[in-house]
Amino acid sequence: MCGITGFIGYENAAPLLIRALKKLEYRGYDSAGIAVIHDKKIIVRKMKGRINLLEESLLENPLDGYTGIGHTRWATHGEPSDINSHPHTDSDGRIAIVHNGIVENYIKLKQWLQSRGIVFRSDTDTEVIAHIINYFYRKGHGSLLQSVIEALKLLNGSYALAVICADYPDRIIAARKDSPLIAATGGAGSFLASDITALLEFTRDVYFLNDGEIAVLYQDHIELRNDEGDLIQRETTHIDWSVESAEKNGFPHFMLKEIFEQPKSLENALRPRLKKDIIDFEEIKFDKKWLEARRIVIIACGTAYHAAVIGKYAFEYFARIPVEVDIASEYRYRNPIFNKNDIYIAISQSGETADTLAAVRLIKQNGGCVIAITNAPGSTLSREANEIIYTYAGPEIAVASTKAFTSQVMCIYLLALELGRARSYIPDTKKYTDELCEIPDRIRKILDKKEIIQRFASRQYNKTKMLFMGRQFDYPVSMESALKLKEISYTHSEAFAAGELKHGPIALIDSSTLVISFATQTALFEKMASNILEVCSRGAASLVITWEGGGFFDALNSEVFTLPKSEDCFSPMLAVIPAQLFSYYCAVQRGNDPDKPRNLAKSVTVE
Repeated sequence: MCGITGFIGYENAAPLLIRALKKLEYRGYDSAGIAVIHDKKIIVRKMKGRINLLEESLLENPLDGYTGIGHTRWATHGEPSDINSHPHTDSDGRIAIVHNGIVENYIKLKQWLQSRGIVFRSDTDTEVIAHIINYFYRKGHGSLLQSVIEALKLLNGSYALAVICADYPDRIIAARKDSPLIAATGGAGSFLASDITALLEFTRDVYFLNDGEIAVLYQDHIELRNDEGDLIQRETTHIDWSVESAEKNGFPHFMLKEIFEQPKSLENALRPRLKKDIIDFEEIKFDKKWLEARRIVIIACGTAYHAAVIGKYAFEYFARIPVEVDIASEYRYRNPIFNKNDIYIAISQSGETADTLAAVRLIKQNGGCVIAITNAPGSTLSREANEIIYTYAGPEIAVASTKAFTSQVMCIYLLALELGRARSYIPDTKKYTDELCEIPDRIRKILDKKEIIQRFASRQYNKTKMLFMGRQFDYPVSMESALKLKEISYTHSEAFAAGELKHGPIALIDSSTLVISFATQTALFEKMASNILEVCSRGAASLVITWEGGGFFDALNSEVFTLPKSEDCFSPMLAVIPAQLFSYYCAVQRGNDPDKPRNLAKSVTVE
């Protein structure tokens, strides 16, 4: 989950490394550090805390050199501290590395190294790698590259790492296994990063390293090699994202900016797949496997899992096909049943979610065909899936996902509608595609009323318990809303299907509780009204999010926020917007940074 970067070129490395690390801080912010080769020596600067602290230190005491690596950490092994911060060096201080991932056999390797007199300075698994590389380097394997290759053979687990050596100031060696890594050459030199966003200001043409590949970066070119050191020939991938899409553009936080970007991101997901009112997925072949499918299995984690649950309702509603939704970490371990006529869908914003990738590999090992829904071109998921649907949401920097979620949901609806048409359950999709085309403008109208949610949050943010409930399509929205609130405001929040209120959750209701009810399923309004009355009668504060114009819930002892009317089945993309705003404003009221919630990172590349 950490962010790593590297630069070798014709400019001073330290400022460029800091600029790149700022773009990667969403991947971890427990500590930050850089290592630069200066006068044939490696100089390391690192410290606990945010990158701005490291930047201030470098302004006071500048560091010169044209080759360097950098790191922003999400702590796994070893508490956040100066000494546990990356980069780590060998005992001689001649080799420095940065690492994203987990070395699963580090204890065994550490004991082996200690038996040979190596003294460790940190509690991290990463320091083991630096000492092992140095072990092979001192044995005279002939080159830094060969020493890295030999060291990698001993590692179990995942890694994306970058290595510099004082004896080789003209190169950086990088390697990848189960953690993302991107290399590119621009005008200033060659760059390395965990994510595209860190490189956009320097270049748009990048190499995505595959598992088991090594990159050797020089000032003016990059060599790709396999795990035996043999050269690999591959073209770069061009990235169309703009630099501005990775900037705040006047918003106080990336999260708020990305909430407001949702009308555009939904249009990006929708328009390429609509041709004269006909749904046309160029990426997907609606062939015999779709028509003969007996079941759809969707796997995902976190926010993507909530999109998957919406997918269950959508596929069953439009295409009348059974759907099973699994949390990826559970799926891979529960001995799942594979059927040759199943369709498998994997959803991941980053395309690097470790549990989702492991589940995809399990499915493919058992003969399954995987359709990926992701926002990340060149990601591991996009390369390993059989077919790919890109959400086209653009960079999402805030750790708490907003626009990626609604874009995933839009793609799911289009898939479900097209499958329903192909299976003759929906003779004409135009009624529904017309409604989908209206969703972005309806979201703009909701965002125009953001002050209503802001004022409500200012009155309610200090509630100690916040519960979310809904029925049918509103239930997964309740789950996503509760997750968003706990992620960034650190408030205890829980979601449940409203019919489950009397099966336990009602015991939590008192005057310290806020209950937010989603009521967009028109046929269930009376049921929802009964549930809302039950929580209000027990002293809870209440907010109802429902359609405008009906007035059905106005007589209840609740505040009401109304949404522009749409088809009930499409309500999740609208109803989630005020919940996202509420979570954001609660976090701000509590003095939290909504872009960088504690203990969380954007891309979960470890279990």
